[in-house]
Amino acid sequence: MTVQDPVAGFAVAVVREDGRWRCSPLDRPVLTGVDATITALRGLRSPGACFGMCNVDDEFFVLVRPVPGGADLLLSDAAAALDYDIAADVLDLLRIEPPDEDDDEVWPEGNLAMLEDLGLPEGELLVIIEEVDLYPDEQLEMIAQRCGFGDQLAGVLEKLDT
Repeated sequence: MTVQDPVAGFAVAVVREDGRWRCSPLDRPVLTGVDATITALRGLRSPGACFGMCNVDDEFFVLVRPVPGGADLLLSDAAAALDYDIAADVLDLLRIEPPDEDDDEVWPEGNLAMLEDLGLPEGELLVIIEEVDLYPDEQLEMIAQRCGFGDQLAGVLEKLDT
């Protein structure tokens, strides 16, 4: 595994409180390891739904949702664990062996149902992930639109681009 420091991309915290969505950027170091992402999200101390969306190097994305006793995790491309620490961390926490270096397929690992209570069924999330012609930021935007916080995410991403 190669260490990517710093890792390009973005991480956004998504919070739903009192029926309203709020998105805020997370510091870039959360892209280097899933423990940092979980810690940052737990630091928000939200009574409502809270999860993180990480676009790592425009190669794959990670969804992280703290739950009592741990975190629900979703890695959009298990093969990313061969090159990125955060992806390897996800597979390690899921107790899943990384794929062989010869494997060219893209497949997700983790909890595909983690956003069902927010309006995104497992099957629809899988369809978004399997859209390999889309970049991870486009996939995350589709997830945001489907859950109902597309405008809030777009506002944060616009500020990150400037």
